[in-house]
This record gives sequence, structure tokens and C-alpha cells, in this order.
Amino acid sequence: MNSLASIKDYLLLHFLVLIWGFTAILGLLISLPPLELVFYRTLLAALGVGLLIGYKKESFSIPWRQLLRICGVGVLISLHWIFFFWSAKVSTASVCLAGMATTSLWTAFVDPLINRTRVKWYEVGLGITVISGLLVIFQFESGYWLGLSMAIISALLSALFSVLNGLLTRYHSPYQITFYEMGTASLVALLVLPFYAYFFSDGGEIQWYWKGLDWLWLFLLGGICTVFAFSASVELMKRLPVFSINLTINLEPVYGIVLAVLIFGENEKMTSFDFWRK
Repeated sequence: MNSLASIKDYLLLHFLVLIWGFTAILGLLISLPPLELVFYRTLLAALGVGLLIGYKKESFSIPWRQLLRICGVGVLISLHWIFFFWSAKVSTASVCLAGMATTSLWTAFVDPLINRTRVKWYEVGLGITVISGLLVIFQFESGYWLGLSMAIISALLSALFSVLNGLLTRYHSPYQITFYEMGTASLVALLVLPFYAYFFSDGGEIQWYWKGLDWLWLFLLGGICTVFAFSASVELMKRLPVFSINLTINLEPVYGIVLAVLIFGENEKMTSFDFWRK
């Protein structure tokens, strides 16, 4: 890979992270509770990328063994988002982000384990440095160990599906991978919804209906922030190290906070809104 191509890839990666940072704003605008939003987001994303595959006349066909692997990664993605949103619900945004900051550190161990290579200790050091920096920036609040634990689990799941997607891109197109992973993630969210509603939502009800401009924000979230951004990130995994991608994704909350301040004003507080990640 030449240096110009590498620079373009990293610029695209930062643009994708900026888009994912904008999902925080969409999370504020959409009236749906967290899990219902995950369901609709992934469902719309699966439908959108399915239409795109049809338009490009690409094949949906994948050997069933590979399909099972892709769907298994889809389960990890759905669980990642569920744990992430629950973390924000039972604690604060800063606690959630403090836990998610461990993603690059997890990747430093998960990647060598799955790819059977040696641990790169400079990656471990960078991961620890990122965690330390974000803890200072987001002023971690103690006393929310349940939320922190959920966020750390979410970060581990993020590292797992990122590394596994890096392997899958060797055999399948990003659109095929995104279609089946988003479809599986939507199904998992749908199956979890009744339990979530019974134990965690007010009145044990599921909010199926949309309000106001929810339809517009959901299509932006599903189309731009998920179909485009997720597919492009999967494509980048063919050329960029997974650790570098996850290290850059740690800038997402920074971008999200800047965008929130620009849109909602200087009175916007970090702990007052959820980060609806990618």
C-alpha cells in the first residue's frame, strides 16, 4: 500500500468516526428507548444494504458455514450495543465512555489470540495511555460499577467483532457482511425486547411506534451512520490494522461532545445524553 492510499484510508476512517460521533445527536432526537432503537436501526440497515446489494447485482449467496460465522458476529454486535446502552442507562455517559475506552486495550490482546501472533506490547501501552487520557477528559465518576462493568463487556465485544470482521473481509464483500450481521443483530434485539421491557422499561411496554421526525432521524441513523459507515469500516479492515481502527474510534466521544455543544449550545453537559454508537 502506498503512502497516499494510506493517508486517504486514515482520512476516511476519521470521517467515519465523525459520523459515528453524530449518532449521539441522533440519539437525542429519536424518542425511542435504547433497545427499540437498536432493533429499528439494525432492521433499517439490513433492508438498506439489501437494496444496495440488489442494485449492484451482487450475490446474497454465502456458503452456510461462512454464513453461520457472519451471523455469529452479528450476535456479538447486537450484544455489544445492548450492553452499551444498558451501561449508559444504569450509570452515566462518562462512566460508559470510560469503560468503552478499554476497546483498544482489549484489541491488543484479542487480535493476537485470534490471529495466533505475538502480543505487541507497544499496542498494550497505547491502549493503557488512551484509557488514562479519557479517564481524565471525562472525569470518571465512581460508584457506578454495574454500568462500568457493562461498558467493559461492551468494549470486549467490540474488540471481538472488529477482529473477526477483519478475517471475514478476506472472503466476502463488505455489503454481504453488513447485510447478514445487521439482520442477525436486529433479530437478537427483537428476541431480547420482551425481557428488556419486562425487567427494565416502565410499565413493561415496548414502544413500537415512532413520533414526530423519528422516521427521518432513524433513516439517517440506519442509512448514513450504519449502512455507509459500517460497510466502509469493514472495507477499511482489509487495509488497516484493527488496532489502529479501534484506537481511532476512541475519538468518537470527543467528536460527539463537540458536535453536541455546537448544535445544542454550550450548556450541553456530557453526562446528560447517551452516545448511540456505531
